[in-house]
Amino acid sequence: MSKLLWMNCFVRAVETGSFSAVARELGIGQPNVSRHIASLEKALGTRLLHRSTRLLVATQEGHRYYVQARQALDVISQAESDARGQQNPHGLLRVAGASGLGIEILVGAMPEFLSRFPDIEVEFRLSDDYIDLVAEGVDVAIRGGVLKDSALRARRVGTSERVCVASAIYLERHGMPRQPVDLLQHQCIIYTLLAGSGGWPFKGGDVHVTGRLRLNSLEGIRRAVLLDLGIGYLPTWMVAEQLRSGVLQTLLTDHATALSPINAVYSAGRLLPQRATVFIDFIAGVFAATPGLNGDSVTSLG
Repeated sequence: MSKLLWMNCFVRAVETGSFSAVARELGIGQPNVSRHIASLEKALGTRLLHRSTRLLVATQEGHRYYVQARQALDVISQAESDARGQQNPHGLLRVAGASGLGIEILVGAMPEFLSRFPDIEVEFRLSDDYIDLVAEGVDVAIRGGVLKDSALRARRVGTSERVCVASAIYLERHGMPRQPVDLLQHQCIIYTLLAGSGGWPFKGGDVHVTGRLRLNSLEGIRRAVLLDLGIGYLPTWMVAEQLRSGVLQTLLTDHATALSPINAVYSAGRLLPQRATVFIDFIAGVFAATPGLNGDSVTSLG
């Protein structure tokens, strides 16, 4: 039992980068966490962590041990559940996602999910910033785009399209852009977290738009577009209702790029718990029934 505790302390120290965070999580006090990891290093005869006043970094040996220890702890947890006869998915599920998608879609789907799986608890980490799944102890993240990190695995759960949108009042005042380059003559609302820093992608290449208003929130951009402040570049699921009602209009759809995948992403080095598997299946079903996330073209939303 002691070695399992030592192992758990080490794994969570690597994942959180903090002895104090592990102490709070396990309720054992920071000095105990340090002693347990020191005991594990002594038993293995090698240093697992480089310690400083500000950082905890796994050594080369520590990183190798972490990968195998994480898998071992996952297997033990599953074996204990099976031995107890806990066939239903259970436990705490940590999910990361963009704030807009999380608030409007993921959280909105929770009444049904929590009712269907009463033994699962869900903790969301919603942010438009990149979240390190391992460091944050996240089981699964919902992310758009193509997976590039070989340390992660992904399952496609939906498809998203981004389009240029504006209000009728804005277009009456400033005119309708006919070509992507025409956007250079318009007030474009800039999403500061978009890769490319203002470059909006089109079939013919990126257009580096400008505007007087910059936001780090897609919800904020939608609000600004509805206030007639300019043209926004937004996912169709976020403006599907306004497009159907005619409050907003799509622009330059003949020049739009291909649809982008939305993936459920998880660590390749961890056993995916059953609670995460059923969550991914559930969210895939939610996205399949949601306009703008199920592969429908924006033209079908009008």
